[in-house]
Amino acid sequence: MLEITGIHRGIVIDHIKAGLGYKIFKELKLQDVAYPTALIRNVHSNKLGKKDLIKIDNVIDLNLNVLGLIDPNLTITIIENGQVIEKKQIKLPETVVGILSCKNPRCITTTEHNVDTTFHLVNPQTKEYRCEFCNTRAKL
Repeated sequence: MLEITGIHRGIVIDHIKAGLGYKIFKELKLQDVAYPTALIRNVHSNKLGKKDLIKIDNVIDLNLNVLGLIDPNLTITIIENGQVIEKKQIKLPETVVGILSCKNPRCITTTEHNVDTTFHLVNPQTKEYRCEFCNTRAKL
């Protein structure tokens, strides 16, 4: 029988679309940490059918833009003293800085290495973004 205990102080990333949990786990580099973590895959969910779940027995900084790009429907729950103190619904970010790469070889972000890419959300349904500098569009 699989037993995953509750956490006293930390973070739960819930409602992850089934199959995306490992990608988030790797993006957060949780495989390299010394504190307890759990990636639970394909858990039954009334809302989603199946979902993934990540438990982190520590409070860490999360880049919500990166998480929103991977799965804009997940939930972040902050736990203190074994109690839920905050829940955050993640959304697809309106603006993304330094995460996406522009595919236009003439874009300043491609030719100048000290310029961070900046993309703005154009279409939330298709997850399409537009480069601020050259207007090239990128889909996730």
